[in-house]
Amino acid sequence: MAAVGAGGMATANEEGAAGMPGVGAAADKVKEIPVLGGLLGTPDTAEAAPAAAPFTSAGVTQADIAAGHTDAGEALRARILQQADQQEATAEAEDRAAALEAVQADAAAEAAEAAEAERAAEEERQRQAEEERQRREEEERLRQLRESYALPLSDYRISTTFGESGPMWQTTHTGTDFAAPAGTPVKNVHTGTVQEAAWAGSYGYRVIIELEDGTEVWYCHLSSMSVSAGQEVTTGDTIGAVGSTGNSSGPHLHLEVLPNGTDAIDPLAWLRDKGLSI
Repeated sequence: MAAVGAGGMATANEEGAAGMPGVGAAADKVKEIPVLGGLLGTPDTAEAAPAAAPFTSAGVTQADIAAGHTDAGEALRARILQQADQQEATAEAEDRAAALEAVQADAAAEAAEAAEAERAAEEERQRQAEEERQRREEEERLRQLRESYALPLSDYRISTTFGESGPMWQTTHTGTDFAAPAGTPVKNVHTGTVQEAAWAGSYGYRVIIELEDGTEVWYCHLSSMSVSAGQEVTTGDTIGAVGSTGNSSGPHLHLEVLPNGTDAIDPLAWLRDKGLSI
C-alpha cells in the first residue's frame, strides 16, 4: 500500500500539477536543474578537467619551463646562478672600463709629459740659438773693432804737433798733444794688450798699449788710469782721463805712436793712414 500510495500520490501530483496553472512550467524548470552528479560529470558525459599542477611546481615561471627547469628548487638555483653570472659580467665590464680609463689617463699624462719635454727642448734650442747668434754678433763686432781705429778724444784741440822744438823737450816733440779739459775720457785707438799702466816720470801717468802688429801707442799725462797691465782692450774702450801729470804745462793728452816699439812717428799721419779724419 505504501508503494501504491506513493505511486498514486505521484500520479495525482502529476495530474494535479498538470491541471493547476503554472505548476507544470515550474516542474519543467526543476527538471532542467542539474543534480550533483551532473555537475561532477562522468567519463562519458562531462569534459575532462585540466590536471592540477604538482605541488613542487610552485614558483616556476614560463622562462624556467622554457629553460627546462620544472622543479621550483632547481629553477630558483638557476635564477641565482644567472644573477651571479650577470653580476660577474657587470663587474668585469666595470673593471674593463676602469682599466681602459686608467690606460687612457696614463696615455694622456704621457702625452702631456712628452709635450712639456718637447716645449722645454724647443725653448733650450731657441736659447742656444740666441746665444750662438749673440756670440757671432760679438765676434763680428770685435772683428770690426780690431780692423777699425778711433780717435782718442771726441772733443779736443791740437796744441802741439809731432817734431816741434821747444824748451819743454830735450830734442823735438815726439808725439801730438790733444788739449782737452781735465777728466775728459781717453779712448783706446785700436784693439791690443795693455803693456804698462803706471807712473812714468816726465810722462806722468802713462798707459802703453801694444797692437797686434807690434805697434805701441802711448797715452801720457793722464789724471787717472782705467786699465791694468795684461788687460785686453778693444777699439773705443776708455783707458783713462785727460790730466796734467808729469812734465806738463796744462791738461792735455800726449799721444805717441812707435811701430815695433822703437822710434816714434807722427801720430796724425798714422791715424789718417787708418782712415780717420783729423
